[in-house]
Amino acid sequence: MTPLALACAMAAAGSAAPAGRTVQVSGHGVDLLNGALVHSEERTPTGLRRQSTEIVELEGDLHGRVLYQVATLIDDTAHTLVNTGEQVYSGTVAGSAPVLLRDDQFRFEVNLASGAEHGRVYLVHHLAGPPVRCTLDVTGSGRDAAGNPTFSYRGSCTFAAAAAGASSSSSRPQT
Repeated sequence: MTPLALACAMAAAGSAAPAGRTVQVSGHGVDLLNGALVHSEERTPTGLRRQSTEIVELEGDLHGRVLYQVATLIDDTAHTLVNTGEQVYSGTVAGSAPVLLRDDQFRFEVNLASGAEHGRVYLVHHLAGPPVRCTLDVTGSGRDAAGNPTFSYRGSCTFAAAAAGASSSSSRPQT
């Protein structure tokens, strides 16, 4: 890149819209495991691999539902369970208008010996509604009466700053 092109790129980056508003969020939820659709299951040398679709209900600052397509790997030797995959959140964030956010980076880990559960959620791909990105830390809190995993979450959500003269019904946001 030439010095002139580099200077123009730096000037353009510096003229970007101001940073948005960040809010701290917290709440709780339940993974409706008892309604999971199991697509496939196969034994591995150390345990089990399962592909399924589940629904998660969230309450608190995030109020809505998650459609969760999960790859579960259970290692009986290490006494661990790891969930990864993709999920889409539909609901509100801190009282916002409804949003749709996608996450393809989440990771949940369970120590099957101790029962400790924790994970991280990255609802950063905006699909619809007010532009917002959320990163959440999730901690297991037990099971409900139906045996479904329950959890609490904490994190932050950043709403994009509105561009001057921008209309909320303009073009579809890019992910």
